[in-house]
Amino acid sequence: MSEVAELVARAREGQPRAVARLISLVEGASPRLREVMAALAPYTGGAYVIGLTGAPGVGKSTATSALVGAYRRAGRRVGVLAVDPSSPFSGGALLGDRVRMGEHASDPGVYIRSMATRGHLGGLAWSAPQAVRVLDAAGCEVILVETVGVGQSEVEIAAQADTSVVLLAPGMGDGIQAAKAGILEIGDVFVVNKADREGADVTVRELNHMLGLGETRRPGDWRPSVVKTVAARGEGIDEVVQALDKHRAWMEERGELARRRAGRAAREVETIAVTALRERIGDLHGDRRLEALAERIVAGTLDPYAAADELVAGVTNS
Repeated sequence: MSEVAELVARAREGQPRAVARLISLVEGASPRLREVMAALAPYTGGAYVIGLTGAPGVGKSTATSALVGAYRRAGRRVGVLAVDPSSPFSGGALLGDRVRMGEHASDPGVYIRSMATRGHLGGLAWSAPQAVRVLDAAGCEVILVETVGVGQSEVEIAAQADTSVVLLAPGMGDGIQAAKAGILEIGDVFVVNKADREGADVTVRELNHMLGLGETRRPGDWRPSVVKTVAARGEGIDEVVQALDKHRAWMEERGELARRRAGRAAREVETIAVTALRERIGDLHGDRRLEALAERIVAGTLDPYAAADELVAGVTNS
């Protein structure tokens, strides 16, 4: 049995070190990554992926921890990917959300991993989809993906999750921020956290009003739920789980879940293909073909688009 096959077998048994090693291979873009993905493929597709996003300070990590507790009480195995900003020195995760989820650290039914964005925009690490696949194959029934919380570039989570949860908090100007960031369009469930603060009801009212503006939903379409929570005390978390269950049931009933997952797989394939092409084009730097094309552009005998077509043709046919 190869090392990768052994790692996958151990991960399937729920051994955290094997899961950690597989995710490290993913993050490091290991030469064995293709072998890892091929070995995992037969065991994926069972996990429910929930994305959590929102501006810094709304309590994403606290809410994530509370959701982990709720799902564990229901007997579900849970995986958490907490995506953090990268350290400018080591390139690793800077904040370490595992510190804030310490109450679950000793639970064998929970796997928590901090991942660094490593400069990738959109609030996610570039390797997050593959890391989700590792947790899925390792038997996690629910996977919570918490984005970096950068304020206005987090919408990528909508393309990576089955259900997207947007967290807001009163007194943070979140109404304007949500509209500006395009977050209203990506949220399936909205959570107004820290609802014990003054202005929580106003935030809920404004949010419902904005969700209704220009609404073009047809009968039977999903209308995002708005739930109030005080995640630090566990208040409202059961209602969030109910909203998530309701959204999943709605998606399964209408085939939307299958469509979202197919779209997610298509985007992942596209990303891998584009990355491979970019690497092959990068290998041409210093190659005479690229220099010759550049010289023809400067001389006015070739335009950049025609040069790009010629370059792509040369790369894909070589």
